[in-house]
Amino acid sequence: MTTRLRPDAVLIQAVIAGALSFAHLHDLAAAAGQDGWKAWAYPVSVDLLLVAAWRRMLTDAENRDAWLWFAIALVASLGANVATAGLLDLNDVPAWLRILVAGWPALAFLGGTLLAHAPAPSQDPEPVAAEEPEVVADLTVERAPEPVPELPPAEPEPPAEAPALDPPMPAIPAPPVPPALLDHARKIADAHRAQTGTAMDSATLRSRLGVSEALADSITLALA
Repeated sequence: MTTRLRPDAVLIQAVIAGALSFAHLHDLAAAAGQDGWKAWAYPVSVDLLLVAAWRRMLTDAENRDAWLWFAIALVASLGANVATAGLLDLNDVPAWLRILVAGWPALAFLGGTLLAHAPAPSQDPEPVAAEEPEVVADLTVERAPEPVPELPPAEPEPPAEAPALDPPMPAIPAPPVPPALLDHARKIADAHRAQTGTAMDSATLRSRLGVSEALADSITLALA
C-alpha cells in the first residue's frame, strides 16, 4: 500500500512561518557579530528550546519551569522577528543586543538541560471508593438449654411404723445437690445476673433446670 501525500494548508503555513522566523534569527545573529555557521545555529537553538518547552507543557501542564522557558524562547523568537522588520539598524547593533546574543547559548543550554532532566509527573492512583460498612441487624441468639445431668436414684426409705399417736411431721431435709448440677446452675445464675442485674430466684432456676421445687430451693441456698 502506498501513502499519497496531500498538501495541507496548515502544514504549508507552518513551514513558511518557520522559514521566515529562522531567517530573521539568522540575520540578527549575523548582525550581532555571529558569522558563519554560528549564525545558523542560533535559530536552531531558539526553535529547539521552544519545542522542548512545549512538549514538557503537554506532559505536565503544571510545570512552571516549562512555562518559563517557553516564554523565554518565544520572546527571543518574536524579538528577532520584530528587530529585523526595520526597527533596528542591522549595520549598527547596540551593545546590549550583542551581549544578549552572545549569552544566549549558555541560557539555552541551561533551559534545555533543566527541561530534559525534569522529573516525570507522578501518576497518583485512582482513589478507591470507600466501601460502606454493612449494616448488621441485631440478632438475639437463643441458646438451647444444656442437658441436665441425671440425678442418682434416691435410696428407698424403710417403711416407718405407724405410731400410736400422730406426732408432728418432722422437717424434710433438703436433698443433696450434685457438684456437676451445682456448677451448671451457677453458670445459669451468673448469666441471669449479667443480663438482668438481679439474682435468679428459685422459681426461675427451677424452670431453667427442670428440677423439683425442693432441689431448686437447695441449689438457690447453695448459690446464695
